Amino acid sequence: MDKFEFKKNEIPKVESLYRNSSVHLPDIINIASGIIIHGRRIKSLIFSTDIAVIRNCNADAVLAVYPFSPQQVIMQAIIKNSNIPVFCGIGGGITSGMRSNMMAKDAEAHGAIGVVVNTPFDKKDISIIKKLIDIPIVATVVSSGNRVDEFLEAGVSILNVSGGINTPEIVADIRKKYPKVPIIATGGKTDESIKKTIDSGANTISYTPPSAGELFRKIMDGYRENDNY
Repeated sequence: MDKFEFKKNEIPKVESLYRNSSVHLPDIINIASGIIIHGRRIKSLIFSTDIAVIRNCNADAVLAVYPFSPQQVIMQAIIKNSNIPVFCGIGGGITSGMRSNMMAKDAEAHGAIGVVVNTPFDKKDISIIKKLIDIPIVATVVSSGNRVDEFLEAGVSILNVSGGINTPEIVADIRKKYPKVPIIATGGKTDESIKKTIDSGANTISYTPPSAGELFRKIMDGYRENDNY
């Protein structure tokens, strides 16, 4: 029997009736190298705490960071109900010290793949957290300044660059100084902006999905167009 070979780039797809409307991240993200954590390669992160979106997307992992003081009950709910790995926010700004230390331990205990600290965050706390947990510490940075040096010296394993339209330039600056540091970065909404961020040196892209309201509007617009009642 002749050996069967798939054609180059021919990937079998299996779809279902009820999951076709899920959130699909831009295909351009696949050109990224990704970051391998505990044997799992992660090229894409969905920036969301919405369980419905998390359960209906094709991202490799979740970036569960939100603009409130972190709470164990939120962390536990996201990790328990997610079908992909979760990076949990554990503090930054007013939330630091002992509270962040406890959040880090709880995150690991519940099964998080990593914890995220937001700037500003004291490097002394990062050093303590590094001794408490065995999962990566991710630090969110908004510039390529001295904070990057401090974070890496304190024990941060991965940088998460969130610099708005300046993100590609910040990534390029960090990559020039630290050729091997793992970098997550926001990529924007277009293929062009995502590719620019990857070309600048980002290993993994974080993607902000449309809101539930936006997703519903598209669905309802389709229903209205086909309304025969």
